[in-house]
Amino acid sequence: MKIEKRWIISFALVTILAVLSLFWENANDLANEFTTESEINHADVAWLLTSSSFVLLMTPGLSFFYGGMVGKKNVISTMLQSFISLGVVSLLWVVVGFSLSFGRPIGFEIDGTFYGIIGNPFDFLFFNNVSSLPHKTFAGTIPFILFALFQMKFAVITPAIITGSFAERVRFVSYLLFICLFILIIYAPLCHMVWHPNGLLGIYFGVKDFAGGTVVHMSAGFAALAGVIVLGKRKNREHIPTNIPFVLLGTGMLWFGWFGFNAGSALAANGTAAMAFATTTIASASAMMTWIFFDRINGRKVSAMNACIGAVVGLVVITPAAGFVSVPKSIFFGFIAAIVSNLMVNWKKLKAIDDTLDVFACHGVGGIMGMILTAIFAEGKNASLLHGGWNVFSHHMIALVLVSGFTFFGALALYKLTNIIIPLRVSDESERVGLDLSQHNESM
Repeated sequence: MKIEKRWIISFALVTILAVLSLFWENANDLANEFTTESEINHADVAWLLTSSSFVLLMTPGLSFFYGGMVGKKNVISTMLQSFISLGVVSLLWVVVGFSLSFGRPIGFEIDGTFYGIIGNPFDFLFFNNVSSLPHKTFAGTIPFILFALFQMKFAVITPAIITGSFAERVRFVSYLLFICLFILIIYAPLCHMVWHPNGLLGIYFGVKDFAGGTVVHMSAGFAALAGVIVLGKRKNREHIPTNIPFVLLGTGMLWFGWFGFNAGSALAANGTAAMAFATTTIASASAMMTWIFFDRINGRKVSAMNACIGAVVGLVVITPAAGFVSVPKSIFFGFIAAIVSNLMVNWKKLKAIDDTLDVFACHGVGGIMGMILTAIFAEGKNASLLHGGWNVFSHHMIALVLVSGFTFFGALALYKLTNIIIPLRVSDESERVGLDLSQHNESM
């Protein structure tokens, strides 16, 4: 049996990393960054353990959600592209991803304030210095390793979201390379700039992102758009969704897991978590019902798949604001996002580029709408446009442009780099046969 050289090289790299993990010791002294075990709140620990489990479930849920939508010849490949992220990104997060995201900031200083662009890659390399004690800066009532694992689940699902855009035509090994580059070069810096206390977007622009509307959904949405442009259209764009019950199951798993995604982002078992729990489910319900009614108004039949898409759009749009707004406002979030995303899904110019599962129209646009609406409605003095925070709103709009450009053009460059190393697109024959057989020698 002939084994391709790139697979031998990949296995060798994994082996080297595994061996290094046994011997690596970080010389940085970060002991003064931690508090004592007495600071741990056991209720918070229980909730974050539960939330982390919820968020992990979202990635298999996404695989069912996407897998049910594609043609029969590409179900397994589409589902595996999501599922494999649990392996690839989890390891990458432990090795260096977490350190790049939450390590001590590397950036620049202006007028005595330091603005971080990315974390020090050596602070938490191989999870060294990631202990069972609380960190003074990050979630001071739970073990630091629990915070790291909770954040890991966010990193895992982000590249998995992208896969729906180029489903049915991407080479599997090329995709693996791309998601590694995406996590290191786009996700980690964006995560640091938004969620680290010294992050540029957080402290200079005042970006409010409670649970990942900007970090997760906008980055995935614009990366999806870039991927579609680079890979081009499918040879056969006509297909019948294979398994609508898969889509329903996936939506249920995503909705369930999203409670951990949003309510868990309070990083404590408190009132903010409870409010985020409520706004999450109500925004999704509002978006689902708005979507199907808007379909009927436009002469389209009510379908199970579109009801599911509407529900997910509601979950996306409320993510950046889940802990910042009330339940009545969450209804409006779901309502307006469903209409805008519905229009984008059915926009002929967007359909022409062949975003297979409308990732940009749902996640990208949903993330954009969430960022805008958060800047308008977030509650608290000077917290948003409606509460006296004109500067907050204007800075959000500037940040929106910057994040859009960074994620789109950054992803575009990474796709082109990946394509130079390993061609991204499968052959015409492989596409005709289907990726399940041509990439994995499996079938439904």
